[in-house]
Formats: sequence, C-alpha cells, structure tokens
Amino acid sequence: MSTTTSPTTPASAPETPAAPRSNQIMKEILGGSAAISVLAVVLALIAGGILIILTDERVAETSGYFFSRPTDTLGAAWQAVSGAYSALFRGSVFNYATDRGFAIAIRPLLETLSFATPLIAAGLGVALAFRVGLFNIGGRGQMLIAAAAAGYIGAYVPLPPVIHLVVALVVGIIGGALWGGIVGLLKARTGAHEVIVTIMLNYIAFYLVSYLLRTPGALQAPGQNNPKSGPMLDSAHYPSLLGPQYTLDIGFILVIVATIYVWYLLNRSAMGFQFRAVGENPHAAQVAGINVKSVYVKVMLIAGALVGLAGVQQVLGNFTGGFAAGLDAGIGFDAITVALLGRSKPWGVFFAGILFGALKAGSFTMQSAEGIPVDIVLVVQSFIVLFIAAPPLVRAIFRLPTPDGSFQWRKPVIARKAEVSK
Repeated sequence: MSTTTSPTTPASAPETPAAPRSNQIMKEILGGSAAISVLAVVLALIAGGILIILTDERVAETSGYFFSRPTDTLGAAWQAVSGAYSALFRGSVFNYATDRGFAIAIRPLLETLSFATPLIAAGLGVALAFRVGLFNIGGRGQMLIAAAAAGYIGAYVPLPPVIHLVVALVVGIIGGALWGGIVGLLKARTGAHEVIVTIMLNYIAFYLVSYLLRTPGALQAPGQNNPKSGPMLDSAHYPSLLGPQYTLDIGFILVIVATIYVWYLLNRSAMGFQFRAVGENPHAAQVAGINVKSVYVKVMLIAGALVGLAGVQQVLGNFTGGFAAGLDAGIGFDAITVALLGRSKPWGVFFAGILFGALKAGSFTMQSAEGIPVDIVLVVQSFIVLFIAAPPLVRAIFRLPTPDGSFQWRKPVIARKAEVSK
C-alpha cells in the first residue's frame, strides 16, 4: 500500500498588520481640502508678516547694526508683526484694549459680520456656478444691476414699510438673476464662453448705471449734479439686528438663509444633482438624459440672484444713504477668492466670507494703530489665492498626505533606492 506525499507548500508571507483606523482618519483630515484651505491662510499670514517686517522702519533702522546687536532687530521684527496682527484682532474680533465696556469691545466682530455679508452672498453665486463648471466673474455687473433696481424702488417708489422693503429686495434679486441669466442663455444657445460674456457685461452694467446716475428722472437724485442716487427711504432700509449703535442688519440673516438654500439645493434636490453631474462631466450628463443647456441657464439665474443679493445689501443696508457706480467696492472680484477658499461649498464659502470680512474690518485698525498699509491685507488675500490654487505646494511645505494616503512630495521608491545605491 503506497502512501502519497503531498508537495510541500511554500510558507506564506506574514501579513502586514493593517494600520489603525485612527491613522487613516488623520490622513483623510490632513490631506483633505479643508486642511489645505486652513494652511493656505496660515502661509498667507506668514508671508504677510514677512512683508510687514521688510517695510517696518524700526526693523530697517536696527538691521544696520544687526551683527553687533542682533536681538534689537529680532525684537523689532517681533514687535512689528505681533503689533500688526494684534491690531487686526482688535479691529475684527474683540477690542480687549478698550475700557468702555463689553458693548464697545464686541463691536469689531459685528463690523466683521457686516463686511462679510455681501461677500458671502456674492461668493455663493460664484461658487454655485463653479459647481457646474462655469467661471462666473460677472459679479460686479450683477451687483450693479441689482443695486440699481433695488435702489430705484427704495429711493423713488414710496410704499408701506414692510411691503416697501420686500418689493425692493425682490426687484433687486430679479435684476441680478436676469443679468446672470443672460450669460447662461448665451452659453446655452451660442456656446459663448462665460468668461468673455461676464467681462463684457461688467462693463455694460457699469456704464449703464453710470449713465442712469447722471440722468435726472432716472437714478440721479433730484436737484444735484453729482452722479449719485437719492437716499433710500426709511421704509426701505434693512432693520438693524442689535440696535442703531451697530451696523449689523437683517442682511446677515438673509445670507444665512441663502447658505442653507444653496446647501439644500446642491445636496438634497434633484436640480442640485443635475448641477453636480454637469459640473463633473457635461457630456456624460447629456448622455444620461440631462438637458445641459437648461442647466446652464438655471444655474446662472440662481447665481445672478445670489450675487444680486450682495448688491441689494449695498444699497438697502446700513452702509450709505445713496449709492454711486462704485458701490460694488471690489466685492464682485473678492467673491471669486471667497469661493475658491471655501472650495465652492456653501458652508465653506460662509466661513471664508467671514474671514475676508475680518481682514477688511481689521485692516483699518492696523493702519490707524500701527501704521501698517491697508495694501498688506490685499497682499495676504492674494497669497491665499496663490496657495489655494497650488495644493501640492501646501502639502509639500507641511508634509501632508493626499486624501488617498499617499505623499506626493516624496520621491518614488525606485528613485530613492537608486540614490541609496550610489
């Protein structure tokens, strides 16, 4: 009776133990878009601090004898940067240096929210278009048309108090929506590039509103020659939220509602699914039965309405009585930065708008208290855009992984082995 012996099987390699779940979670957090946005702001503040040091007179004076007493230069550099950013904090969050009570100390935070209100509204409009693959840089034109429409109702059409405010608000939003809808319609019907169309519409809106502000009987205030509208009637003003001593008004509540609406639209509605599908791949969406041309028109109507809300804020809010053609104050273009920093996500745009509102509110305190030019804040904003547009650079500086857990900044394994073998 023969016995058969089974061939020996090679010993299996020991299994590599799986990494703890907590490590994977940390990699996803550190490699995600939120971490990149936060670190981009940190890098921008560092770059701004370097510029503050380079432009500070005391630092320049002490650097002349740096090698004999280097601590003087380092101390002056620290005082320049810490003084500037502490002034930024006092002017945008909480004025801890005042002795006039909590009501005055908290005023900078409310100023920040006031500055952030139109930035959030316009940023939502730009971000929504981004999600569909459209680059809406026509915020200035949409704001001007919305402001002109709402300003005309608010200044020259007397109505009962609550009705007056609602009508002016709705007319302004419709004006912004129609101006944005022109872009979507031309994109859908003729294939015109939205960047070119929005740039041209910005110029058209600016010169149109400028003409109306110089025309008696249109927008120009009666009895004056300046290109400025008449003051808004009291019944058309946004009511203040916390009293007349603060500039924060009901417009901030409206942008919170707008943020919730955009979040619901993108994440919980069938229309939002179509928007996201077209943004990912318009050709595949067309094959799947989605009317891409209709989506372009719809999204630009909604985006124009959101940007128009920012224009309405500028004329019905607590900023000014009448308005001129420069009422947009660069908000239409700052909204692009806000949308980029917020990664085109509604709540990301909301907090990015608050950050930029803080930079704007605090820049005045920086200038008055420390003599720091306001242009430094603009440079910081520009650096934020630079780092947001280059996530691999941010990951390389902070040695962060990508969301899939890999490290783009590391050399390939073969290249590292080749260097070791040399």
